[in-house]
Amino acid sequence: MTLQETLTTHIQQAVQNVFGLTIEKVEFQATRKDFEGDVTMVVFPLVKALKGNPVEIGTQIGNYLVANTIEVEKFNVVAGFLNLVIADAFYINFFNTIKDNETFGFVSSKEGEKAVMVEYSSPNTNKPLHLGHIRNNLLGYSVAEIIKASGKKVYKTQIINDRGIHICKSMLAWQKFGNGQTPESTGLKGDKLVGNFYVEFDKQYKKEISELIAQGKTEEEAKKLAPSILEAQQMLRKWEAGDEEVVALWKTMNQWVYDGFEQTYKNLGVDFDSYYYESNTYLLGKEVVQFGLEKGIFEKDPDGSVWIDLTEDGLDRKIVLRSDGTAVYMTQDIGTAIQRVKDFPDVGGMVYTVGNEQDYHFKVLFLILKKLGFDWADSLYHLSYGMVELPSGKMKSREGTVVDADDLMVEMTTTAQTISEELGKLEGYSNEEKATLYKTIGLGALKYYMLKVDPKKQMLFNPEESVDFNGNTGPFIQYTFARIQSILRKADFDYKNVVSSEIEIHEKEKELIKQMQLFPDVIQSAAAQHSPALIANYTYDLVKEFNSFYQQVSILGEENLDKKVFRVQLAKSVGNTIKNAFSLLGINVPERM
Repeated sequence: MTLQETLTTHIQQAVQNVFGLTIEKVEFQATRKDFEGDVTMVVFPLVKALKGNPVEIGTQIGNYLVANTIEVEKFNVVAGFLNLVIADAFYINFFNTIKDNETFGFVSSKEGEKAVMVEYSSPNTNKPLHLGHIRNNLLGYSVAEIIKASGKKVYKTQIINDRGIHICKSMLAWQKFGNGQTPESTGLKGDKLVGNFYVEFDKQYKKEISELIAQGKTEEEAKKLAPSILEAQQMLRKWEAGDEEVVALWKTMNQWVYDGFEQTYKNLGVDFDSYYYESNTYLLGKEVVQFGLEKGIFEKDPDGSVWIDLTEDGLDRKIVLRSDGTAVYMTQDIGTAIQRVKDFPDVGGMVYTVGNEQDYHFKVLFLILKKLGFDWADSLYHLSYGMVELPSGKMKSREGTVVDADDLMVEMTTTAQTISEELGKLEGYSNEEKATLYKTIGLGALKYYMLKVDPKKQMLFNPEESVDFNGNTGPFIQYTFARIQSILRKADFDYKNVVSSEIEIHEKEKELIKQMQLFPDVIQSAAAQHSPALIANYTYDLVKEFNSFYQQVSILGEENLDKKVFRVQLAKSVGNTIKNAFSLLGINVPERM
């Protein structure tokens, strides 16, 4: 039970015994720095019910708490605020209950409880993953881990966009300019090789457009009549008709890309429990449209196209089936959502990690599923996030100006190496240990910088700024964890004993324990809000509090053995909390730096 939960019970008893009334809620806030106290109860909401002066009401409740509880040591009242000073014994007793709990803050899922499916990544197979995909993957993976830590079963999934005109563009360019190149013959990752041909197609396409415009065509006409786009469209028709040669090439080139993606995911430290492929799902949903027509949810226009009218819900009319009977993306997404629940019957909700340019699409999708009568539709969530930009501006994949995910991870590792070598604290490390450390710091910097920002906000990514060893950065927090491990290695005495509740603790020790007490609630809030930023910034606050403690309180130099044991235990627990929090962000912490 948290301090606020304990105090709520005591205050309810106080109001019952002193005033003869029952209250349900008690409002708390942090005590202002200029007043003595650890937590403040707001008295004003009780004034009307208790019919009294707020200072007198606060004083009577305070007197009751001091006389009848072990938690409250003393109090003071300022206007309508009851500032409570909590006894050291409360913090020590709490600390003794968590200090050996390696999974403090995490809640196990309950048998029979509905699971949550989190979708992220969902790339196209015509190009490698880029900086935008990194934010998507890091957000999706972290939210999945946070929801799992909050006590729910989680499935991680993605849908791979492996069909369509964009795929045919890469295939056509490979046929024309590839000369039989393969990942093995070129030494390139498969996704990069295929991405090169996507860029090559665009160059050829633009050249043809310019030539047609020079011949007197309008730009719009030129775009439609360019030989390359006509050939790509013909290839798509052949794929949809099951042409053996086209399908064989499609399978080969897509496998190159899948293999490349897996390598990137492994290096980034994200994983998946299931994969869905658009080539398998693009026809899903057509049966649902027929069901919706019969139920009067959808309506058919004279040309045979099928729509849903959402104008009464503040949206617009949305097509779900073209006049030629082909499905649109919305149809596919409806079918895929239903299929996922069939595949995983315990799923009761889904989180879609997709950029904010798709906000309207998901409003429509969720509303349609709700109108179709699926009870789990109320538990669908669009984890909408802002785009990532660089100091140089936006990225364009067709022109080959994107920041490649693999290259960025290498750059982050190299930057971490340069800064670490400048600091000169790696004596005794083997080359292998150094390489591992550089990668841990570099990826930690990248992930923390991405995740500390509220997902909804657009962000500017600055690689060098992210690897700073000072301030609100991943390396700063990792360095504090390594410092704590150094303290534990130097502690040449048994520090596992239970700390006596009689021991007097320093104000800085109390602040550290208060900060750790918040961790379980922060996990629950981060899960409810789908926001890794809450975890990231909580960890930074904890680390700042520890460094203040470290600078003002002697740990290994303390002469009193009980106090020394307590401080080492406290440092260890802070380290464990940092490690747990960072695991939710997908970040590793080094034992030494």
